Formats: sequence, C-alpha cells, structure tokens
Amino acid sequence: MNTPSPTRHGGDRVAEALQAHGVRRVFTLCGGHISPILSASRARGIRIVDVRDEATAVFAADATARLSGLPGVAAVTAGPGISNTITALKNAQLAQSPVILIGGAAPTALQGRGALQDIDQRPLVAPHVKLFKKIRRVCDLGPAVDEAFEVAQAGVPGPVFIECPVDLLYDEASIRQWYADAAGQGTSIADRLLRVYLNHHVKKMFQGSNDVTAPQVRAVVPPRAGAASLQAALAALARAERPLMVIGSQALVMAAEAVHLAEAVAKLGIPVYLSGMARGLLGRDHPLQMRHQRRQALREADCVLLAGVPCDFRLDYGKHVRRSATLIAANRSAKDARLNRKPDIAAIGDAGLFLQSLAQASKPVRAKVSPSVRAEPVEALTSWIATLRGRDAKRELEISQQAKASGDYVNPITLFRALEQEAGDNALLVADGGDFVATASYVLHPRAPLTWLDPGAFGTLGVGAGFALGAALERPGSEVWIIFGDGACGYGLVEFDTFVRHGIPVIALVGNDAGWTQIAREQVKMLHDDVATVLARTNYNEVAAGFGAEGILVKTMAEVPAALARARALAHSGRPVLVNVWLDKTEFREGSLSM
Repeated sequence: MNTPSPTRHGGDRVAEALQAHGVRRVFTLCGGHISPILSASRARGIRIVDVRDEATAVFAADATARLSGLPGVAAVTAGPGISNTITALKNAQLAQSPVILIGGAAPTALQGRGALQDIDQRPLVAPHVKLFKKIRRVCDLGPAVDEAFEVAQAGVPGPVFIECPVDLLYDEASIRQWYADAAGQGTSIADRLLRVYLNHHVKKMFQGSNDVTAPQVRAVVPPRAGAASLQAALAALARAERPLMVIGSQALVMAAEAVHLAEAVAKLGIPVYLSGMARGLLGRDHPLQMRHQRRQALREADCVLLAGVPCDFRLDYGKHVRRSATLIAANRSAKDARLNRKPDIAAIGDAGLFLQSLAQASKPVRAKVSPSVRAEPVEALTSWIATLRGRDAKRELEISQQAKASGDYVNPITLFRALEQEAGDNALLVADGGDFVATASYVLHPRAPLTWLDPGAFGTLGVGAGFALGAALERPGSEVWIIFGDGACGYGLVEFDTFVRHGIPVIALVGNDAGWTQIAREQVKMLHDDVATVLARTNYNEVAAGFGAEGILVKTMAEVPAALARARALAHSGRPVLVNVWLDKTEFREGSLSM
C-alpha cells in the first residue's frame, strides 16, 4: 500500500487512467465541475482541446474514435454542459462509435437540493449510452474509466458516460475543509446531527482512497461470426451468378484492419457499393466499386451480402433486396442484422473480420474486372459486373451533362468536379449538410480508407466542425475539407475560433444557395409554401475572417479553380480557411425526400 501525496486529487485518478489507455487528447468546454480532470490530464501530457460548444467536443471525440478504432474522450461540465451534448451523444450511439463522455455533477451531499447546475442526469443521458456510471467514491474514479473503455468497445460499440461529482475531484484536504465549513459551529441538536452526517458522508467518499491501484487496461476481443454462417455464406456466394455486396460503417469499426479489409474485398471479386465510413475503402476508382443505380442492382442481384449495413430507410427497409435473393447479413448487432428483413444467413460478429474470413476461405477471384486483375473468367459474373459498370458510365455521362448547365452563380456539380481534381491525394472529407452534401456524394471520390466522415443514420446536421477537429488531430498531415451546406454551416461556424486558437488548418467549402434546399425542394412542390426554408446569401467568409481565419468569397465558376488552389495553399501554410461559394439552384436531386 502506497500513500499518495497530499496534493493528489480525484482528477489525477481520472487522468492516470486516461493516460494508461493511450488517450492523447480530451475535447472539452471548461467548467468548474471538471477543472481538476483537465488540469491533471494536461500535466500528464494529454492535450486539452477546448471548443466553443459541448456538442463539438463530443463530435470531435466521435471522429477520433471512427478514425482510430479506439474510444474518443470528451469532458463537459454539469447540467447544461451535459444537456448540450445529447444530440452528439445520440449521433454516436446510432453510428456505433465508442465515445467516452466524462461529465461533472453537483457535490454528492448537495444533489437534489438546488445546487448550481444540479439536475438528475441519469434519465437525460442513460437512453443514449451503453453504460451510465455514477461515481460515489474517490477510489472508484480510475476503475470507472477502465470499465468505460471496455464497455465502449465490446460487442456493438457505443458511447459511455461517467458522472463525476465535483467533491470527488478536488484534493481531500480541501474537500474536508469545505464540508467542515458547511457543517458550521452551531451547538443545537440539528447542527450536531448535521456534523455527524457530513463527517460520515466524507468518510465514505474517501474510503479506500489511500489504496493506489494501477489502471487495468483489458484487451477487448472482437466478436466473430460462427463457422456455420461462414460456410453457408461461402456456398451461397459460390452459387450466385449476380452477387452483390454493400459495406457500411460498422465494417470499419476496427480501423487498423482497413487495409486488410480492402484486400479481402478485392480478393472476393464481387461488385460492391460502399456507404458511410466505408467510402474510400477501395480507393478512388477500383473496378469492383459501383457508385450509381444501387437500388436497381439490389433488385436484380441473386445474392446480397450486407456487411455492417441494416435494412433501414437507406435500403427502403429491406425492400430494395428482392425476396428471391439470398440475403446474408454480417453485423455485430443481431437486432440490426434482422431489422425489417430476416436474412437467410445471419453472421453475427464483426463484419470486417467476416469479410476477411470469407476471402481467406474462398477460391481466387472468378471474374476479370480489369486487365490488371488476374482471374479465371466466369461468364455470368463477368457479364454482371460489366452491366453494373455500364450503368455507372451512363450515369456519369448524365452527371457530366448536368454539370454543363450555367446560371448566374456556380453549378454545384461543376464545383465538385473542380474539387475532385484539386483536392490532394491525402484529402479527408467531412460531410455536413443536406442537398449540397448529397450532391457531393455523387461526384467526390474519397481517396483511401477512412477518408470520408458523415454523421451516419441519425442524419445530424452540425457534425462538421467537430468531425474536422477530431480528424485533423487524429490524422495530422491530412488535407481536411469540410463540405458544408449553408444551413449546416451555421451550427459550427463559431468553431473557426477553435481552429485558429489550436492551429487546425481545415478548409471549409460552403455551398451557399441561401436556403434549406433539401427541405424546400419537396416542401414547395407538395405544400406550395417555402416557410422556414429561406436563408440569406450570408458572408460566412467574413465571419471566419473575424475569428482570425482566412475567408474567400466565390460567386462565379471562373473564380473556383483559383479559390480552391488558394485555400489549399493557405491550409498547407497552417491557416484555417472558409470558401463561401454562391450556388445556383439545381434540380439534381429532385424527389430525394426520405421517410
């Protein structure tokens, strides 16, 4: 048993555990309830990245988790600090991101008595996390962090919340003095009973706190699908003449395995659509990757493998896959694997590892998809791939024709074509918006695995600044672009202050069409009313400049190439920049309303 120094406090215990788990940064917005955690973390070399909105802190931790495969960490103060994170926390839950949120709380003896920022935080937070851990003793702070890291990564990943009351975080001498002062010197029976109660309360709080135990870093073993489902899937794919894969974010939970996953997909030789975090898995232009007409392809396929993809609204609740097809669902979540559509083969386990196992057990690629790929041609599969690639080529020609349309300002398709040419090979794309971002998804080609970040199934606006912050710090040297709709831009614009203060050279590309276009397009057509969908051609570039970043205004297509090149040069020199592009209205995504 070792006796800690008198100045050691609860914040040190939290910081020591974070350090032991390899945490390199904590995202936060300061508050007295959590100050000891921030100070102790910085003293141990953990970078404290303070932002202007608590939601941004959680979004940044989410991005860190997605790109590293390890939990990202945010710390916020009690009450409104925690309530401000709920949207970001829910987004992480639905995106299955392992995020750890450390929240402050009122002193243990004053909870429920009207203390500053005191609310019952459990019913507010618990529905959105895998574990709500309420700490009552100082000695439990470190073990709670250990448990949080294990729970966040186990099975279906997700967020965990640790509630740390402020009187557990400061040093014991100060807290004992605080409680002694609160007890007073009165001699009445009530005063004496209060002193007895508070002395007993403090004793319980610090019970066992002199016992120093090392943080417990436990390896989390990823779940694997059973051998029976693997063999059944192999047999189904071997029989198929028109097999198809759809790979989603969950297949990239183990971020370190991304390269091996890409190799496995190439070896399988099956045409594939990539969504969410899987975008870019095969690079910019792999012959097996299809980009357009996914619905038609799913309806024609005779065997469909969904890897980390549920049958939710994005697949029309399973109706995109025809009933006669063999449906294989590889998913860590048994619920998601069976959502809206019962699969013929359910492979419950990590989807990325399942694809790797399939590739290891399968025969070599059966169809020639390009002269550079060595394979034994099988007529049916070769014809199937050629059909899908032909549709892609036809759709690309249609998009090229739509890119030729000109107006008073900038055609968004043409803008993204220019960005596709200008952005570096190390570009990392963060998507935050509606119509503008959806258009980008048709045109932009992520360069490599884990170079595309979007909110996920929750469809949350406002992720851009936080995602970009986390991405830039997790992937130093990357050229980080935020694709901002002008509506979404409003949520995170203040974080240009954060980018400037912390030297984060992101590039924000704002598609400014002065409206909530994705909503307006269908609303006006159906209701003949544009109520609440109209914005202004706001000078977002001037706002960014006001925070010390660089702002660039673009109104015509002729200005686009120079503006994008200048933005890249500024970012490479270390300056954050916002490019405000005035867009023409477009009907490119007519009929895109989702239910």
